[in-house]
Amino acid sequence: MQVEKEERSLGDLFSELAAETGTLVRHEVALAQVEITGKATRAGKQVGYLAIGGAVGYAAMLAMMAGIILGLSYFMPPWLAAVLVGVVVGAASYFVISSAIERLKSTTLTPEESVESIKEDAQWLKKQVS
Repeated sequence: MQVEKEERSLGDLFSELAAETGTLVRHEVALAQVEITGKATRAGKQVGYLAIGGAVGYAAMLAMMAGIILGLSYFMPPWLAAVLVGVVVGAASYFVISSAIERLKSTTLTPEESVESIKEDAQWLKKQVS
């Protein structure tokens, strides 16, 4: 049994290739936009949570520091109690902020899936043209 091939001109084939390539590029751009938007949204939420947590923690810390300073002032001069509490709270603040910054640094906005897909498409296109 012999299979009949559809005879198409070289111009028709290149025209179809150009149209399909345009569609492919548009889909890849759309995929990259979706991926970047998702990553930016996740990073934005973490920044928001960081700000809210910082504000609430600040209010709580002020109340606790006042209580600790008042309590320590029974055993040492009030100025020394305030300095001691300030140093401890400052160190704790440094570690919390450093941790949050490291987590934000690990969030990349590069659309890795889209970049990989575009590379694969470019390889496929080279094979089709050659």
